[in-house]
Amino acid sequence: MVFKSKAPLRIGLAGGGTDVSPYADLYGGSVINATISHYASAEITLWDSDVVELFSADRNETFRSNLNEEIPITGSLDLLKGMHNCMLKDFGPFSTGFRLSTAVDAPLGSGLGTSSTLMVALTGVFFEMLKISPDPFMVAQYAYDAERKYLLFPGGKQDQYAAAFGGINYMEFQEGNVDVKPIVLSSENAVKLEHNLLLYYTGINRESSFIIREQMENVMQQNQPSISAMHALKHLSKRMKEALSRGDIDEIGPLLEMGFTHKRKMAAEISNPMIEEIYSAAMRAGASGGKISGAGGGGFMIFYCPDNSRQMVCDALHNFGGSMKPFTFSSQGMTAWTEFK
Repeated sequence: MVFKSKAPLRIGLAGGGTDVSPYADLYGGSVINATISHYASAEITLWDSDVVELFSADRNETFRSNLNEEIPITGSLDLLKGMHNCMLKDFGPFSTGFRLSTAVDAPLGSGLGTSSTLMVALTGVFFEMLKISPDPFMVAQYAYDAERKYLLFPGGKQDQYAAAFGGINYMEFQEGNVDVKPIVLSSENAVKLEHNLLLYYTGINRESSFIIREQMENVMQQNQPSISAMHALKHLSKRMKEALSRGDIDEIGPLLEMGFTHKRKMAAEISNPMIEEIYSAAMRAGASGGKISGAGGGGFMIFYCPDNSRQMVCDALHNFGGSMKPFTFSSQGMTAWTEFK
């Protein structure tokens, strides 16, 4: 018997960073994100043993441990170890050994919510094995608690909820509560938005936790330029929701540009000379706006390319050593199922 799950990665369109505590706790946050056709997946295969084996296909790493013992968090396969430990604590002991394997369609820390999406997929596959039938809120919150409260990895809440719900959503964060409001586009507008958004991998590796911690510290120290930038980003997310709801798809480009202008002020290492060079080249080639995806510092960038400028922007970015990542929107959130073999 094999239990499987998959959850979609996401692109953040507006408001990113305002879902992170303590800003969200003090002022309330709001974001817009959209899940895409790239995934984190997890699989549990049962075996007659008192051993658990953890395997990451994209990292080609394996770890084995006694089934019902807490696994030390050592810096390797920590997401898998952390989820095993949380499930053991909340639902254990396990009655039989198993092999837990995972794969992610983008590098961890690349700005597409990979770590949190993997935690959602892990939550889903364990719940499937344990015959727990959760709603998306339960899946998202469990994944959030495991990542943020047990493993103490810094970050916000939008990624877990995007992966659990799927689709294009406007999310509000207030006093620990999350309100997920789907944004429904006509088929023509959905195709236009999908076509005009370009997802570009810079090839720049970065550690997002340093940037997120600086952002959190700026709020705690009442750094007014940083806090004002977050206020502006929250306001822009509401403007983008209104534009999408009206069908004013081409307004997304200028809103992305305004958002990136404010996002740069949240923390010092969100942008760097290479990111600025890439951004300027895309804008000169016809993009009407863009932003760094996720915490910043590297990873993926998003550009809005109106008026058939997509190919010109691709050509302009060709010499920077990165790569385009084609995608379509994904309306389905985390899915889990059982296969009998």
